[in-house]
Amino acid sequence: MSLEIRPAQPSDAPQILGFITELADYERARHEVIASVADIQRSLFSEGATAHGLICLRDGVAIGFAVFFFSYSTWLGSNCLYLEDLYITPEQRGGGAGKQLLRHLAKIACANDCGRFEWSVLDWNTAAIEFYKSLGAQPQEEWVRYRMDGEVLREFAEGK
Repeated sequence: MSLEIRPAQPSDAPQILGFITELADYERARHEVIASVADIQRSLFSEGATAHGLICLRDGVAIGFAVFFFSYSTWLGSNCLYLEDLYITPEQRGGGAGKQLLRHLAKIACANDCGRFEWSVLDWNTAAIEFYKSLGAQPQEEWVRYRMDGEVLREFAEGK
């Protein structure tokens, strides 16, 4: 079985949204997905898009995806690659596709002189945590991630 990883194309937007929805179902957060195909096309493929997508295919059939963007570390003085999402369909897990997708992203990070390759994982997702640790990735337990979104973000931006 051949495995191919290629840059996502605008015509992949419906498939990407499907994978996003499947991932959200797995993460028990389907209700939080509000993106549309048009949103995916705009945010990943418009001129000046800051996020990038990859499609993973086995024997020509899409089995997963990754979305990433470049961030910056002031301490390193270099760009970093942040993996927003990585998903392989359940029936294709265990066949090396996830590892190959991560290795492909690591190569992108190295080619772009990134000092770090980072991502987040839910604390209850022990299968993913063990998989990442098996590759040499280490949790950053001393850092707590914060977020503003929706109405809180808008109100803060408006000075309320």
